Formats: sequence, C-alpha cells, structure tokens
Amino acid sequence: MASPNQQGDSPSPSSSTSVDWRRRILIPTILAGVAGGGVGLVSKHRKVYGLANISATYATNFAIVTGCYCGAREFVTATRKTGPDDLLNSAIAGFGTGAILGRLQGGQFGAYRYSLIFAVVGTAVDFAALKLRPKLHDFSESMFDKSSSLKLPEWSPIQVLDEEALAAKRAREEKLYGQRKALNKEES
Repeated sequence: MASPNQQGDSPSPSSSTSVDWRRRILIPTILAGVAGGGVGLVSKHRKVYGLANISATYATNFAIVTGCYCGAREFVTATRKTGPDDLLNSAIAGFGTGAILGRLQGGQFGAYRYSLIFAVVGTAVDFAALKLRPKLHDFSESMFDKSSSLKLPEWSPIQVLDEEALAAKRAREEKLYGQRKALNKEES
C-alpha cells in the first residue's frame, strides 16, 4: 500500500515559502519605499531637484536598502538554520549589507560606517517589530470580526441589530407611532 506522499497528496512546498517571502521581504520593501517617498515630500532638497524627482529618489533608495537588508537577513536565517525571530541574524545581515552598500557609496571608510549603522538600525527595527507584533495582532482582532469585516465599537451610535433586537425596535416604533396618532386625533 502506498503512503499519502507517494500518491500525490503532498502539499506544495512553494505555497508556504512564497507567503513567508512576501511577509518578510516584499512587504517591508514596499513599506520602506512608501516611507522614502514621504521623506522625499518633506526633504529640504525638494525645491532644488523638484518634488517628484526627490520623492522618487528617496523611495527608490529606501526600497533598495530595505530589500537588500531583508534578503540578506533571510539568507543568514537559512544559512544558520535558525528561526526568523533571531536578532543575531539581523545584526549579521546589517553588517553584511552595510558593508556592501557602504563600499559602493563611500569607499572603505563608508563600508565601516554603513555596516555599523545598518546593523544597529536593522536590529533595532527588528526588535521593535518583534515587540509590537502581538500588540498589533490584538488590535487587529479587536477591529475585525470573524468574517474579516470591520467591527463597530460598543460605544458607536451605529449598531448592527440581530433578529430579536430588530423585532423589539419595530415594536417600540409601532407603539410610538400609535401614541402619536392617538395624540393627533385628540388635538383635532
């Protein structure tokens, strides 16, 4: 008798890795690009180079740096065979990425400076993300119900009524309508 894996029931290996890849590399890169565009909007160079040019430049640079850092962090994670929550992976990836990009940007001295900056900033951002992830998860659970639609807070004047509450509301409205109609007949 054949095992389930030999019959073709094995799960596709690309589905879980592609989701992880999107979550750990692609999403931070896109967010960094958006943040870079925002930094470009308030940059002091926007009058000289133009708002669109400087915003696009900052967005591109932020996205390149973040993509390189996140890719290096995933490479170090796979090489060391550790989990994605290991901060030593962030420090090693920061040193490597900073050294390469710093060497391209500022020579040997730039490599030292950028590697230290990337290691410290990257590890700090990863540490903050690890600490904020449970809080953001709790917040998103409080904002959305099980059907992925927004849940109104209890204090909201807009309430979604179930069948019993809707029937009680109709009964109150009919009673008030009857009272108002009786008052109108008495006045006339």
